Amino acid sequence: MRALVVQNVTIEGPGLLQPAMEKEGWQLDIRVMDQPGAHLPASLDGYGALVILGGPMNVYEEESYPYLRQVDQLIKEAIQKSLPVLGICLGGQLIAKALGAPVTRNPVQEIGWYRLRLTPAGQKSPLFAGLPGEFPVFQWHGDTFAMPAGALHLAASKDCPNQAFSLGRHIFALQFHLEVNPEIINTWAEAYADELEEYGGPGAAGRLMQETAAIWEEYRQVAGQFLTNWIAILSRH
Repeated sequence: MRALVVQNVTIEGPGLLQPAMEKEGWQLDIRVMDQPGAHLPASLDGYGALVILGGPMNVYEEESYPYLRQVDQLIKEAIQKSLPVLGICLGGQLIAKALGAPVTRNPVQEIGWYRLRLTPAGQKSPLFAGLPGEFPVFQWHGDTFAMPAGALHLAASKDCPNQAFSLGRHIFALQFHLEVNPEIINTWAEAYADELEEYGGPGAAGRLMQETAAIWEEYRQVAGQFLTNWIAILSRH
C-alpha cells in the first residue's frame, strides 16, 4: 500500500502521521516540493491514498508555485477514483479549492493552541470517533476555506468557523495541524519567528513552547485517537 504525500516545504513534514501509517504497512512516497528537482507523479496509478500537508503559500499562488496546478488535478483524480484523501491546513484549502469552494483570508490569524468544537456531523464522523466534543488542536494559518457543495461541516473554533469538512466517506480537509509534535512546533517557532512575534508580541516563541509542554499529554491522546481513526478509514478502502 502506497500513499502519495505532498510536502510543500521541508519544515512542514508528516510528523505523527508517518509512524502511524508506516506501522500499518503503508509506504509513504513523500515529495518535498521545495527541494531541487522535486516533482509530482503524473497520476495516482499505484497509490492507495493521497495526503497533502501544510505550507506558507496561498492556494492561488500558482504562478509562483506551478506544481499547485498538478496538486489540484491529483485531488480531482483521487476523488474520481474514491481514494482516501487527507488535507492539512494548506492541504485542506487545496481540497476546498479543487471542489469549487473559495479560500479567503480569515478575519484573524490563528497561531498556537486553540479549542476545537465538533459539530453534530463531526461527532458522527469516523474521523473523530471516540473524541470528546471539544479538544485542543494546533493552528498556524491566516486563510480559511468555505464549505464545498455537498460537504459535511465537521468542526469549528471560536475565531474560524470552518475547521474541517468531509465529502463522502473518504475525503477529509482540516484547517488545523493534527500531525505536529513538539519538535515540529519548535522548528516552526524558529523559522517563522518574525510572524510569531508580530502575532504574539515579544517572547511569543517561549510562551508557545511552554503552552505546548503543558498541553502535550492531553493532545497526545487526542492525536493518537485521531490517527487510529484515519488508519481505520484507510483500511476500509
